[in-house]
Amino acid sequence: MKEWIFSSADELLPTLVSAVLIYTMVILYTRIFGLRSFSKMSSFDFAMTVAVGTMLASAIVNKSPSVVQSGIALLSLYLLQLIIALLRQNLSWFSKVADNQPLLLMDGSTILHENLKKSQLTESDLRAKLREANVLNYIQVKAVVFETTGDVSVLHTSQDTELDPDILQGVRGVSRLQ
Repeated sequence: MKEWIFSSADELLPTLVSAVLIYTMVILYTRIFGLRSFSKMSSFDFAMTVAVGTMLASAIVNKSPSVVQSGIALLSLYLLQLIIALLRQNLSWFSKVADNQPLLLMDGSTILHENLKKSQLTESDLRAKLREANVLNYIQVKAVVFETTGDVSVLHTSQDTELDPDILQGVRGVSRLQ
């Protein structure tokens, strides 16, 4: 029981050194490769964030992999994310294959139940997102989109403002609005 709660100084020093070195590498790689490394713009970005966090924790508290091995693995992830981002930017077919497509959940005040089913969301989930966006009445809603990252975007206004169709470019189910 005592070993489970306490550690010897021989075990704590390598943990401290690993934490400082790995954390420094993450900061350095993020400065080199940009803040996109921790964004949620795509499912690849989300996977990157989870992977870096997992590797960071593993490298700090475990003796294996070594700090150097962990640093190379982290660098590989950053490079892979950069390559995927460049492919997505420059090859439209790759972007279509790699990225999820956003899905329209509400067309104005109309809930699109079939799209809710496709997204595996409930009306209760949708209402929670509307409340989170400070929607006071369904007539304020212009559109609700289930984004590629899993976020829900609520486009609303209290004024009688038209929604620019360009904002919904690439969203499945948007033809209903046009």
